[in-house]
Amino acid sequence: MSDLVELTRDDAIATIWMNRPDRLNAINLEMWDALAEVLKTVNKDQDVRCMILRGRRREDGRVAFGAGADISEFPEKRVNAKQAEAYAARMEKATDALEASPHPSIALVQGVCAGGGLELALHCDLRYAGQGARLGLPIQRIGHGLPLSALRPLVQLCGRAVALELLLEGRLMDAEDALMKGLLNRVLPADSVVEQTMESARRIAAGAPLAHKFHREATLRALLPKPYTKAEKAAPHHLCDSEDYAEGVRAFLAKEEPNFKGK
Repeated sequence: MSDLVELTRDDAIATIWMNRPDRLNAINLEMWDALAEVLKTVNKDQDVRCMILRGRRREDGRVAFGAGADISEFPEKRVNAKQAEAYAARMEKATDALEASPHPSIALVQGVCAGGGLELALHCDLRYAGQGARLGLPIQRIGHGLPLSALRPLVQLCGRAVALELLLEGRLMDAEDALMKGLLNRVLPADSVVEQTMESARRIAAGAPLAHKFHREATLRALLPKPYTKAEKAAPHHLCDSEDYAEGVRAFLAKEEPNFKGK
């Protein structure tokens, strides 16, 4: 496993670190591959209840979630359409693994979150940013199109007009603007964003994992413009056959904390 991506654990919370702080965590192909491998490992871990993605801090104190793709490798590895398709396929192994994960995910955004970094954050379930963070998709400066796998969650989150504002202007929005326009869930004080994100992750981790999995899938399905099938309508009710449901009701009535097993 590449040291470009690190994995740490705090009980049921897995933190995935992008570890190129000297390049403000700009994502090269090797890092995309490493992200896919780490996510594959975390996805199989049934003891994980929540994931946090974040970037390592540089020695001088500057931090970034991800400053974008590492464009320095484009002249060799992304020269033409054929190479661009192959490059995108490797990116999508990571973003697909993130989107398909059974575990809820949070992007903890500090500093710059741009280009490929924002594409990664878009595939997380939640995005919390510290004050001073900046987000954007300045790809108009190099003249290529946003992969459709990233365009879909972008438009779903903030609508076509804001998506076009990001793509056509190429400017980096400050965190407050990004919050107002739907890119972020919360903007938190820079000195407490990590602590408050961990508190949120603990609340998520304490919840029933089967219900979390259902809600993550059902909210995506709710975006599709077609009627629900009979089986889809019945799906949330099947959770009432689970051990977690019985435990949740028991604990609620007993005024105790539930002990969910994911069964």
